[in-house]
Amino acid sequence: MDIDALAQQISAGRPVSSLRISGDRWPELDCQGVSFADCVFERVQFSNPVLGDARFTNCRFVSCRFVHAGLAGAQFEGCGFSGEDGKGCSFAFSDLQRAGFGASDLRLAVFDRTELFALEMRDCNLTGAKFAKVDFSRALSRKQIETRASFLACKMDLADLSGSKLPGCSLAGSRLREADLSGADLTDADLRDCDLFQAILDGAKLGGADLTGAEVSGLNLATLAGFAGLRIGDDQMFTLLDAMGVAVRVRERER
Repeated sequence: MDIDALAQQISAGRPVSSLRISGDRWPELDCQGVSFADCVFERVQFSNPVLGDARFTNCRFVSCRFVHAGLAGAQFEGCGFSGEDGKGCSFAFSDLQRAGFGASDLRLAVFDRTELFALEMRDCNLTGAKFAKVDFSRALSRKQIETRASFLACKMDLADLSGSKLPGCSLAGSRLREADLSGADLTDADLRDCDLFQAILDGAKLGGADLTGAEVSGLNLATLAGFAGLRIGDDQMFTLLDAMGVAVRVRERER
């Protein structure tokens, strides 16, 4: 990689395409708002990169690590983050506020102590992804905290969202089979049409959440930390009661 040529291209505001970097550190360049297309980054260490509002289209990140990365507002479309060694990419102590991922492969990705306020993921593969001590909120004042994030129609089987605070957020249409949501705060969350088959929800808060149309087989309301105001459809009522050991008998109407 010719760093001088790359720096000149970026400073001139020209998009970067078909760039290939392997086993190296990302150079100290200001890439705010830069567009990358069809690039391949293999085993690259992104330490303190300035990539806010950058746009990545059809790029591959193989076994890469983002540390203290400035990725606020960055957009990833059709990108892959899974490694050939079976491990996903990791984001640690990074800023991904208002970032967006569309139709991207984030299998086994690890988000560790990263800021994820207003994160948007759409049609992404997050199978086995782990969210550890992440923050989907921002403080508006000492007493007011706003939480915002959306995972729309994502595949999140076996994902670890245990203890996550996602009140009022949307996971609509996502598949969360066997995902770990234990202790998660999903108060007023949009869980419509989600597949929660065998998801771990022990100690989770589902008060006011909308589960209309969701697959709730195996969900035991007795194990939740709260479910007052939970919204479900008529066809889901019997499944939830049966999981609690309640036998429902439907009385036949008299003719």
